[in-house]
Amino acid sequence: MATVKKVTMDGAEGAAIELADAVFNVDVNETLVQEAVVALRAAKRQGNHKVKTRTEVSGGGAKPFRQKGTGRARQGSSREPHMRGGGTVHGPVPRSYRQSVPVRVRRKALCCVLSARLRAEKLRVLEGLKVESPKTKPMAKMIDKVAADMRKTLLVTAENDAKLLLSTRNIARLTVRAAADLNVLDVLNAVQVVVAEEAIAKLEARLS
Repeated sequence: MATVKKVTMDGAEGAAIELADAVFNVDVNETLVQEAVVALRAAKRQGNHKVKTRTEVSGGGAKPFRQKGTGRARQGSSREPHMRGGGTVHGPVPRSYRQSVPVRVRRKALCCVLSARLRAEKLRVLEGLKVESPKTKPMAKMIDKVAADMRKTLLVTAENDAKLLLSTRNIARLTVRAAADLNVLDVLNAVQVVVAEEAIAKLEARLS
């Protein structure tokens, strides 16, 4: 089984912990990861883009100039698509960009990126995560000790903790996710992944 040493909130290394091979020691399948990433990014798109067709542009009821004698091509409306200020042909309309990705593919892709982080020694298990009161300064010091010199850190917790969320929301380089909400983009966007010891069982139960 894959193993990794635990780290305390003071930054000291603890005993090694075994991780399930089915989650943290799988071969990376770039195709699955790419499919999951594209679907997640597409789901973030609002899809509310809209242009007006010639029937929706205001004005254009009167004939712009007489039919004959001007030397110009005959026109019936100033809101034709080829006229300035006219409507748009085949323009974007509101739509959903969501893509259907099987649950197994999403789980496998998440296992792939977690395994890659572990092999690169960018995944750490945090022992004894506890927040007494919602204060940012102690949490920022803890992150500096656990994930020093890292630009972006992802903290994975077992459950959503109100005190923890209040303590970390003003730390710009830190993202907090519950084990049930973790996805591929969260892991890929982080340089260092710190998983609370209590969240390991949640992840293995969800992804195994």
